[in-house]
Amino acid sequence: MAKSDKKSGEGAGPHHVAIIMDGNGRWAQARGRPRLFGHHAGAKRVREIVEACPDLGVKYLTIFAFSTENWKRTQLEVAGLMSLFRRYITKEARDLFARGVRVRFIGDRVRLDKKLVKLMDELEVMTEKNDRVHLTIALNYGGRDEVARATKRLAQDVASGLLDPEKVDEETLPRYLDTYVLPDPDLVIRTSGEARISNFLLWQSAYAEYEFIDTLWPDFSRDVFARLVAKFGAKDRRYGGAVDEIVI
Repeated sequence: MAKSDKKSGEGAGPHHVAIIMDGNGRWAQARGRPRLFGHHAGAKRVREIVEACPDLGVKYLTIFAFSTENWKRTQLEVAGLMSLFRRYITKEARDLFARGVRVRFIGDRVRLDKKLVKLMDELEVMTEKNDRVHLTIALNYGGRDEVARATKRLAQDVASGLLDPEKVDEETLPRYLDTYVLPDPDLVIRTSGEARISNFLLWQSAYAEYEFIDTLWPDFSRDVFARLVAKFGAKDRRYGGAVDEIVI
């Protein structure tokens, strides 16, 4: 009796993990504190998770920091978040560089404060030669918005004669996405108990595994992260193929 060979790579951990960091506000409110207190706690948690990546074999980490829908929050909270992003970049830049982290930002920068955009640009340039961990921060990002912007650029190339419309296929659009230099995520984690993807990496996550966990983001520890990475490694991912059959 023989069994067909297992799929190459089975048992390997995720190369690229994407995280929807949810629950900062509820974490703060449970402690009788304002929502921004939770966002500050959540920002500190990012460092621990980035530091854990090399030991867990995670080369790429993408985090959802601010969505295109988050502008609907109160003016006070939005202003506080923008201030937090500026402070985070300023405070963490040297440490990220020293740890070999390459930082990228995805999302539409047009609506963002010019000072924040300048800091984002500077951090990307500072870390562009790093390769230990690739940290991508989704800021003013929405999956539908990203696809719409990509489609617009694709259409412009078709109109200008740079792209033959007859050759457009499912491999074409990804070259126009914000994530065109990144591999697709293997694992997408959402904290806080909500079971929805909230317009995050819609195209890229077509074959990703999803984990929806109850832990609020400020409580998301290295140990929780390691457990989810190990759980992923135990999965048999078939990408649409059939379950291995027993051959008699």
